[in-house]
Amino acid sequence: MKEDDQSEESADLSMELSSLLCDLHLSSSLSEKPRPLLPPITELLSRLQEKLIDAAEKPSEISSLIGQVERLVQAAESDWLFSSDSAAQEGGWVELRAAYVSLISALIGCAALPLCEDDCSSPPTAAYQNIPSRAAAVSSALTALLRKCEGGGATRLLHAVAPPICVFAVTHFQDQVWTSSSSRAAARRLQEALLTAGHWTNSAHLLMGDEKNSGILGGVLDVLQPQLTKDSWQRCEAVKLVFAWTLLQVTRPALSPHLLRLLPPSLVLSDHYRPENCMLGVRCLHHIVLNTPAADLRQFNRAEVLYQALFKHLYKTEAAVIQLVLPCLLDLLPVLEKPPSSLDPSSSRRKPCRHDDVLRLVLTHMEAEHKVALRHAYASALPLFIDRMGVAVSRHLQRVERVLLGYLEVRDPPEEKLRLKMLEVLQKMTRAAWPRMEQRVLVLLRCLLQLLVNVSSDSQLSASARQQLMDQSAACLRLMDACSHGRVQLLLQQVDSSCCGSEVIGCLATVMTER
Repeated sequence: MKEDDQSEESADLSMELSSLLCDLHLSSSLSEKPRPLLPPITELLSRLQEKLIDAAEKPSEISSLIGQVERLVQAAESDWLFSSDSAAQEGGWVELRAAYVSLISALIGCAALPLCEDDCSSPPTAAYQNIPSRAAAVSSALTALLRKCEGGGATRLLHAVAPPICVFAVTHFQDQVWTSSSSRAAARRLQEALLTAGHWTNSAHLLMGDEKNSGILGGVLDVLQPQLTKDSWQRCEAVKLVFAWTLLQVTRPALSPHLLRLLPPSLVLSDHYRPENCMLGVRCLHHIVLNTPAADLRQFNRAEVLYQALFKHLYKTEAAVIQLVLPCLLDLLPVLEKPPSSLDPSSSRRKPCRHDDVLRLVLTHMEAEHKVALRHAYASALPLFIDRMGVAVSRHLQRVERVLLGYLEVRDPPEEKLRLKMLEVLQKMTRAAWPRMEQRVLVLLRCLLQLLVNVSSDSQLSASARQQLMDQSAACLRLMDACSHGRVQLLLQQVDSSCCGSEVIGCLATVMTER
């Protein structure tokens, strides 16, 4: 009974396939062959490619044609789809792979994004009106093909078609103006089908591969490369997003062999005048720094090129850019030079280095900055720089002190994150340069006492923020007392309790009772 059912199902599929071939006007190739035979798959793929290219000029026919291609793939048997007249020879596989790559290229072309006219503007939203429905149809057709690949064991063919399919899926599963909820869902299903067909566990495995299953990173970059040049990357809105997605999936040691192809586009992106493109480029550069051996970064002076590209961004006024650039520089600087804090104190006198150059510029900008977002961006990185500098921060004490005094005076309700960060800076600076802090006790003590009084009477502060400010201020006072050999406690004894609230007196009491 099972054999009879299978025979009936096979006959039904054969009839459906024949009907589809007739609908597609592809049955002429059977004129000189017995009716039960099917045309060579390479010939059929070539004809389908031609029809898809021709249909690009007839928008009303595209969706219908893509649907017919999908049904044809579903109805056909894997043995026929992945066979060739000379399958036993390498040339037969080459021909078959080329035919499938061309067909997939034609399918993807049916949902191609409109190109930008220049680098200053994007296509109008109306230009993307038909893209989501076409992309969903193409995703569905490609998903059907990948499921056949899974059943037919066409591993060699899969690695040839996987790169363009991956690029297409990534383009359309992102939440962008050219996608819809249905097209994104279809693209995600396509990506999942690709992973299943090639036995890849996730997107990173798909790109990097392993000892048993090679990845497709090289193939994806081959697809993207023509569009990633300095003059062409801005013509398509999706190229930069697909490139960034690809790069951010790749970690060491797989990234280093492709560094020559990944670094230039990242630098080009980071150098763009639009903040969103600049930020994307900086994220890519930071990922490269974190996932490339230092020796490879220093080779051919790459690290110096990266440093110069990032350092000039410190002159920008977009807080989001600064917030990305500073951590990237912090991770890059140890590649170029030893951190000042790691140098042997008994060695020759520490000379100013790039760490000093970056910190000096950051402090210069912090002194004059009035925008809250930028002040937060600088302040969040300052403790990390002081940790890295160690005792070498002594070269910058006067400037750090001016920044501290200025920032602690300015309210930042309701959470007071800026003031809390500055108190953290003061603690780190006191620990790192304690021999030089005693002469600054009077100025800093006056500032901290004023801060405590202001905080205790500020009704806009949350209770947690007020308590944190009190605790961190007390911690600063204890450190200053230690580095000044008890001088702070002597000065606190002279404080007039009638001028302070109970909270301030309680906070000072914790400092006076601890040694």
